[in-house]
Amino acid sequence: MKQIFIVAGYNFSTWKKNPRIFLSFSIAFIFCFLLSDKVVNLAEKFDTSMQLFEPFIWTFGDSNSILLSSMILIFLFADMPFVTNATPFFLMRTTRKKWLLGQGVYIVFATFVYMAFVMLSTSLISMRKAFAGNMWSSTAVALGYSKAGEVLAVPSSVKAMTMSTPYRCAAEVFLLMLCYALIMVFMMLLFNLKFGQIGGVMAAFGFSVYGFLLNPQTIRAVLKTPEYEAYKINVFVGWASPLNHATFYMHNFGLDLLPRLWQSYLICIVLICILFAASLRAAGNYNFKFTGTGGR
Repeated sequence: MKQIFIVAGYNFSTWKKNPRIFLSFSIAFIFCFLLSDKVVNLAEKFDTSMQLFEPFIWTFGDSNSILLSSMILIFLFADMPFVTNATPFFLMRTTRKKWLLGQGVYIVFATFVYMAFVMLSTSLISMRKAFAGNMWSSTAVALGYSKAGEVLAVPSSVKAMTMSTPYRCAAEVFLLMLCYALIMVFMMLLFNLKFGQIGGVMAAFGFSVYGFLLNPQTIRAVLKTPEYEAYKINVFVGWASPLNHATFYMHNFGLDLLPRLWQSYLICIVLICILFAASLRAAGNYNFKFTGTGGR
């Protein structure tokens, strides 16, 4: 375990010398500002307050926002499997399996840090109109129980307000986003080991396109499904698409057939474990190529 965490810690130590890290987090902050600013503007317009995490809940309760925020991770992890000057030393001191386990630990913690940054950035942007109490605000009521949320394209779900509290709801949205992002990144790692960096990037983009296309509205438009059969498509997409598993309102909060939150967590964890197990297997045949600067 010590060797595994040393490998993961070394990857974090390279952040201060890597401009791509700074650029990735900068893009994420700008992205959060553009998405959450419309909710903040509504609160300012009606002179109402917001709970600190409500902008995060309303912004990333939408599948498209989750998809776009996760795609920034493609840029953040573009150099997987992180072959550096220190890689020959680690491979001499330990095994390929332990080295890749260290990369996996790094991926999990780095993705967690990124998602936490997104969450805190969204809250920071709205701080001037926010309060910290664990109760829904009048702005949330306006978005959830009126047409204001639809006009602003904010996925304000009344179920979120009636079935949960702001802190719990924010934690659920955060965990769902984290699970989806880890699936994409570990898929990227697997294809990177098998087909190189271009293959990994293409796999991540393909996974994102799959989530984007497997959308209830898109399927209804293509199949010209009548309104009374729309629920069947919602159920199918809710189970078949990892992106919809990561979308808070696409879950069963009562008696419908959509997946429950714990089922989505379980499915995501199983997929992550399968992808990482396949990556460990692929690492045995990975052809390391070192240049004078330690790159691959």
